[in-house]
Amino acid sequence: MKIINQSFEIQFFPEECALKLVEKAGRVCWKSEDKITDDSAGPFVSRILKSGHESVIEHASATVLFVVDRGVSHELVRQRLCSFSQSSTRYANYSKGKFGSEITVIKPYLFKEGTIQYKEWYEACISSEKAYMNLIANGITPEWARSVLPNSTMTEIFTTANMRQWRHIFKLRCANGAHPQIREIMRPCLSEFAKRMPVLFSDLDKQFNGVDCGQ
Repeated sequence: MKIINQSFEIQFFPEECALKLVEKAGRVCWKSEDKITDDSAGPFVSRILKSGHESVIEHASATVLFVVDRGVSHELVRQRLCSFSQSSTRYANYSKGKFGSEITVIKPYLFKEGTIQYKEWYEACISSEKAYMNLIANGITPEWARSVLPNSTMTEIFTTANMRQWRHIFKLRCANGAHPQIREIMRPCLSEFAKRMPVLFSDLDKQFNGVDCGQ
């Protein structure tokens, strides 16, 4: 059994062109396209957010690949306005060499190595792996053998959402009341978004991470 930490990798981020697109969309509402200049997008989008007119930022989107456990992925796919492409435990046969003939699990955020909690979690995952491999060896297909896999099983999930929806996701999943496992991955993801597009995400980064990356 392989144990890894959860991670994320931004696959697509529109950067500066997104702000110009959002500005153009927003100015259509007020027919003020004549006020567009080379450096007007940032201040315009900032005013848009402060006014609560966030619908125009839906015209820009970003894509992130998350490597998380099944529990976190189940929370993530509850977001309505997203597109998801997720690795399938139905078709993946972890007994094959391409998977190292083992399952991969995500290290739980709460359980520290050397504690009784970590030991119990580890042994439960090992037991699940053994049961899975035994089922496969006895002719059971992966789509049925997967029923014994733990919630900690690693999954990869491509997630695409518009910028308004990303703000909504971060507000929900970075909050203190969110599950610690999803908070652990979403807060650094938010910081990366804020570095790339501070005008849209620096306020949330300051709120949840205490970082002010400016605009």
